[in-house]
Amino acid sequence: MSEFDIGLEQNPANFEQLSPLTFLKRCVDVYPDHPAVIYRTRRYSWKEMYTRALQLASALQARGIGKNDVVSIIAPNIPEMFEATFGVPMAGAVLNPINTRLDPATIAYILDHSRAKVLITDTEFSPAVKEALVRLSRDDLIVVDIVDVQNGNASTQSDTLGEMDYEAFLETGNDGLNWSLPDDEWNAISLNYTSGSTGNPKGVVCHHRGAYIMAQGIAAAWPFGLHPVHMYIVPLFHCNGWCHAWSLAVCGGTSVLVRNINAANMYAAIAEHRVSHFGGAPIVLSMLINATDNEKKPFDWPVHVYTAGAPPPSAVLEAIEALGFSVTHVYGLTETYGHVVECASQPGWAGLDMESLANIKARQGVRYANTEGLMVADSETMQPVPGDGKTIGEIMIRGNTVMKGYFRNRESTDEAFRGGWFHTGDLAVQHPDGYVQIKDRLKDIIISGGENISSIEVENILYKHPAVAAAAVVAKGDEKWGEVPCAFIELKAGVETGEAEIIAHCREHLANFKCPKEVRFQELPKTSTGKIQKFVLRGLV
Repeated sequence: MSEFDIGLEQNPANFEQLSPLTFLKRCVDVYPDHPAVIYRTRRYSWKEMYTRALQLASALQARGIGKNDVVSIIAPNIPEMFEATFGVPMAGAVLNPINTRLDPATIAYILDHSRAKVLITDTEFSPAVKEALVRLSRDDLIVVDIVDVQNGNASTQSDTLGEMDYEAFLETGNDGLNWSLPDDEWNAISLNYTSGSTGNPKGVVCHHRGAYIMAQGIAAAWPFGLHPVHMYIVPLFHCNGWCHAWSLAVCGGTSVLVRNINAANMYAAIAEHRVSHFGGAPIVLSMLINATDNEKKPFDWPVHVYTAGAPPPSAVLEAIEALGFSVTHVYGLTETYGHVVECASQPGWAGLDMESLANIKARQGVRYANTEGLMVADSETMQPVPGDGKTIGEIMIRGNTVMKGYFRNRESTDEAFRGGWFHTGDLAVQHPDGYVQIKDRLKDIIISGGENISSIEVENILYKHPAVAAAAVVAKGDEKWGEVPCAFIELKAGVETGEAEIIAHCREHLANFKCPKEVRFQELPKTSTGKIQKFVLRGLV
């Protein structure tokens, strides 16, 4: 044993388990009266939000909920969802936010697979949840309803499914609860299920340590500063809202919660509350770009945007920057607590024209300071590819903000961590400057006559056409070439074009073999976070 260990053991004065809950306690101590949450006419200071989170934690404990018990919640971005992000782990339990757009069968699967003991559910989603509960056929699940009277499209008290509503449930708790940090920072804090585009979704287990480090990493990497006003567009059920709620507690920020995502609501929130930050998928940026004059509201202060979820076309980045938004492209997965790679800005970019800058900003970038390892490597040999901007490999990540693993799924966990790295399934190149750029998902790459075609590269060109609002390219079987690109396009409102024009546009910018051989016009299927569901489109060709 080293002299640096003898008599120098860990003790309460020099060691504490890491958890984002410590940020909340400090925020309440330092900024108790600063607004934490704004949702329409509802406003809660950090002290008030903390009190409600305490009541929730206490009410859960009173019903026997504790360490490693799963509390599921189905709700959009409303105060109850924000409170649960803190209150459930304060009870020692594991938060399981469920996508509000899932079908009853998938909801039932998640409730069953997670072994949930409590379900908190917004009544707007009662029809799907009711059917899910019938499928689940359990009489021991505690169900609590959220009745959001401020939601004009919400269901009413008659659509409740549980024994009481959320406010009544809070009243059964004690805001004087003396909660404690986890006895081990490796304890689970949340269980987030992947989209499950093929087969059943997998449950991603995140721990307190990772959530703590992720929250601090965001505050350091993004120009958050003190008291940012953050518009919550990313659903809190998606990667715990990219961990932004925990990060806002680091710097005493304010969350402007937006339940129904559209251009009018976003511009109104920005103008009314002087929003300084928000995150969203490229489809969210497209909403802002294509907003009508009536929907747009002027602003003359910096609005910093994180965009992720799908590689943003350079045309979208160029258009959104022109509106006054400062965009940073980030990359991550549910398995990495959200974004762990960012297209960090460089001083030399200042003199670039807008199109060149947008092309650079469309890259995924470099690792966060809190991401210990990032490489692009051969999926089998694990050898890094050369940084030539051409050789394709798989993005692999390692560090403290990588999941514990997949819940009750050892086989998938072992495969994901093969070789001591987390395998993302995303194909990319690494440029000479070290910046990573995604070329495709492993399952989305198109192999035509032995040539690899990046669907993302083709989509980038499609987005440059003035009539295109959204685009997706998938492989279509071909007798001669094996596979060829097929484009699905969603047009901007009031604009028309045809297949021949789209293909001609592609041929101006791409090698002929990369151009779509067929173009279909329709509304594109999307997830609740704005990702285009390519697996649905592949089923149509």
